[in-house]
Amino acid sequence: MSNAFARFAGRFALLAALSLGAAGCGINAVPTQDEQVKAAWSEVQNEYQRRADLVPNLVATVKGYAKQEQTVFTEVTEARAKATQTVLPPDILTNPAAFHQFEQNQAQLTGALGHLLAISEAYPDLKSNQNFLALQDQLEGTENRIAVARQDYINAVRRYNTTLRTIPSRWIAAIFYPDAKPYQTFSANEKAQQAPQVSF
Repeated sequence: MSNAFARFAGRFALLAALSLGAAGCGINAVPTQDEQVKAAWSEVQNEYQRRADLVPNLVATVKGYAKQEQTVFTEVTEARAKATQTVLPPDILTNPAAFHQFEQNQAQLTGALGHLLAISEAYPDLKSNQNFLALQDQLEGTENRIAVARQDYINAVRRYNTTLRTIPSRWIAAIFYPDAKPYQTFSANEKAQQAPQVSF
């Protein structure tokens, strides 16, 4: 009985040592960081959806004051449709073309919303409308949350992609997670890279 117990205890100790060694060598880093990237991506999509949900009310409010701005309303409506109705492929995070298209669609909606909000400067009554001000505040808050969500996603991707490229985690990924691929990340848009024009 004690001999069987000793063998069991020895096997248990060996299994425990192997488990601790595997955990210590980073074998779980790839799936852990993969899940962090996916969670961060879900938050990015959630915030973009929140913004898209605000657009119809914002357009309707502005239309009440600026009916002649039909071109801008059409631009915003079309940009929203493109940003929300595009079916995202399952591999969007590892598909550069699909990821870039998603990013472009969102940037187009950002630009269209900028034009819509700029209209308010020409309509003092609109600028003082409580519904418009509330929507504008919600949109501003959402844009801030989008920026934070994108930054969190970028950081999660950086950690994950670094894990896939550095040794020894690169070897571990090749052995245990051969299908793991680097994820795409956001890039600064062209307007953000240009120096602002200042005139006095």
